[in-house]
Amino acid sequence: MFLATLFWVTTMTANSASGAFDVKLAAQTPDHKSAPLLARMLIDKQFHGPLEAISVGQMLTAGTDVKGSAVYVAIEQVTGTLDGRAGSFILHHTGIMTRGEPKLSVSVVPDSGTGELKGITGSMNIKVEGGKHSYVFEYKLP
Repeated sequence: MFLATLFWVTTMTANSASGAFDVKLAAQTPDHKSAPLLARMLIDKQFHGPLEAISVGQMLTAGTDVKGSAVYVAIEQVTGTLDGRAGSFILHHTGIMTRGEPKLSVSVVPDSGTGELKGITGSMNIKVEGGKHSYVFEYKLP
């Protein structure tokens, strides 16, 4: 008996893109007046550089009674071009601040890529210095 197994290997190419972005956050009416430390915001971004795109999303935040401790989660859909490839993908954010010490994770939602960005994976580092926002996006495409 002859057994044949076929394996499909997808080659992923590692890339890096960096640039600036503009962001507008619009606070929304609280859903629960009895939870004043919880908030919700709409996100509107414009990315510049190798990632020429807009994004829209939502953010949930929670503060604490301890100064400098808080958390946020956000989901945003990014639509535009990345190094000349057109499409969209979704980013998921988790940000935690412990007494002023930040920890942030921003990653591409699996299988969220469309168009020429189908199959994209990766993570984004966000920096805010002097009121200016910038990104470094480490990503892979098939």
